[in-house]
Amino acid sequence: MVLAHLAGIKIFATGGLGGVHRGSEVTMDISADLTELGRTPVTVVSSGCKSFLDIPRTLEYLETQGVGVGTFADGRDGTVEFPAFWTRDSGIKSPAIIKDEQEAAVITYAQSALGLSSGLLFANPVPSQYSIPKSQMDAIMAQAILDAKASGSTGSDNTPFVLARIRDLTRGQTITANRALVEANVVRGTKVACELAKLQVGSVGNDNGKASISFNNAVSTAREPLRNDTASIDPVLPSSPKVEEEQADVFVAGSLAMDLLCDFIPTQRSSSDSPQLHTSNPAKITQGLGGVGQNVATAIQYLGTNVQLCSVVGDDAAGNTARSMLRAQGHSSSAVIEKSSCRTAQYVAVNDARKDLVLAMADMAALEGNHPQMETVWKPHLSRQKPKWLVVDANWDSDTLKQWIKLGKEARAQVAFEPVSVAKARRLFTSAARDDVQLDILPDHRVSLATPNSLELESMHAAAQEAGFFDRDDWWQAIDALGLPSSGSTDKLAYMTDRDLVVRGIPQQSIKLLPFIPTILTKLGEGGVLMTQVLRPGDSLLTSRTHSQYILSRADIDHPTIGGVYMRLFRPVAIVPEDDVVSVNGVGDSFLGIIIAGLAKEKPKAIVDLIDIAQQGSVMTLKSKEAVSPEIGKLKVLL
Repeated sequence: MVLAHLAGIKIFATGGLGGVHRGSEVTMDISADLTELGRTPVTVVSSGCKSFLDIPRTLEYLETQGVGVGTFADGRDGTVEFPAFWTRDSGIKSPAIIKDEQEAAVITYAQSALGLSSGLLFANPVPSQYSIPKSQMDAIMAQAILDAKASGSTGSDNTPFVLARIRDLTRGQTITANRALVEANVVRGTKVACELAKLQVGSVGNDNGKASISFNNAVSTAREPLRNDTASIDPVLPSSPKVEEEQADVFVAGSLAMDLLCDFIPTQRSSSDSPQLHTSNPAKITQGLGGVGQNVATAIQYLGTNVQLCSVVGDDAAGNTARSMLRAQGHSSSAVIEKSSCRTAQYVAVNDARKDLVLAMADMAALEGNHPQMETVWKPHLSRQKPKWLVVDANWDSDTLKQWIKLGKEARAQVAFEPVSVAKARRLFTSAARDDVQLDILPDHRVSLATPNSLELESMHAAAQEAGFFDRDDWWQAIDALGLPSSGSTDKLAYMTDRDLVVRGIPQQSIKLLPFIPTILTKLGEGGVLMTQVLRPGDSLLTSRTHSQYILSRADIDHPTIGGVYMRLFRPVAIVPEDDVVSVNGVGDSFLGIIIAGLAKEKPKAIVDLIDIAQQGSVMTLKSKEAVSPEIGKLKVLL
């Protein structure tokens, strides 16, 4: 088993497995096979364990070691017994029944995806024509065990004596059965290995007929492979069939993480709805797949739009689990890169009793630093598929973020920016190390849409101001072209939006960022969404009576690229009672995903017509235990 694991062999076929010897409560005689299988991630196919062993205690010991045990049905219906080597029946019900080799491969695949270090035991009964009747074997074993005691054969001498005595008592019948069961196990093991290879290289279609993606290096283990300076073992695998790459209308470049959500549960003595610092607190803790990029991609997928997630995971248990869960949701993982030098991103959120975020800790270092895959993997994907939209979240470091934006422009995709957090929102407006990734002014802007919350907007504005973006000549020219009034603008902004927002400077800050990002949707929580957008000349909103109240300014009639500024405060579509709020995590990601799914349609709606739909989806996620509510799919008919 150890050598098979070190050689990368996942299926190990053999005759029989050792076990717990009868009288082990006195002798402590337990085969090392069982302990090894509990710490080696290999699937063993055998004909159970030899019938003179203590089969019930063997199965109990395997369970204690975390080893999954099942028996192939082999054409049988109903209850299936765990085999006893030379006989198909032992009188002991099998812990699980395996229908066929394909089901065995799926179990092995899932075990690897979870990154567990224990193995699996699949019992394959001896072919029926060679099976010795249980009653006959019971009598022969009893005699052989008595003879062993009489001869004084104990410890390591016991098993050889008993086997030889059984052979004599059956007049060689066990030898014939032994050969047959070994051959049957090799055939069965080979078929399981073939089915597993199909899963690994992606030749098995999923329910909707689309090809699944390769899942390599699924197992993470503490054991280090044997090293040899002069030779290496490279197992020869069948060549992978080419999987047809499906056209994606949207690419999402962002974080893929394992989320840990902690909801504070106040006790009767609690005087606050918030957890107490510097001590442990009672909570409901749930784990799931998350990350801003993954959440946005999931929302887009729920709405029937083809999407490709580009991200990074570590070569660790969390990364294996994340990739497996990603594929289970129907996402392609062909652009999710595994790096041995990093940890898979993880996010821990602590919420109060009202489900409002109190504190979050995010380990997103996997997305920071140098990424050679930008040129070798992600750029070719973008160049081939030429998506309509590229969504980039701010978990990337500043230079990588701007390289993504540059790739989006080269692929002629519109770019949407999700700021993620107050600290990371600044990354878009830091001075880039390379001139070719600097932010440009409209109409040559590189970012078309941003969806900050009010605090993230303030952070973006502060970063732009500190870095001198508002001192650029081309920025002043763009601001002048917007046709904003030179006086009385505060009152007009208050009339069009909300006076409290104007006092905080939210509308003003969004206007100043428009030359770099011509559409900004600021999420205001219970206050709704503030839309600020530069309209192009000839936009129907400029001449619509319904929308005339939202026209903040009009550019000169002969300006070639700017028609005016549209500003509108969308009130929330619903106020969700506190008791109905399950989690606030993923609400903003759902909002952006719905917006992008609508804009990526063949005949897209205007953003003004998508905002309330996106708010409806956000409410669905607010009431869902999932990071993104599957109920969002019901909104597809509205897009």
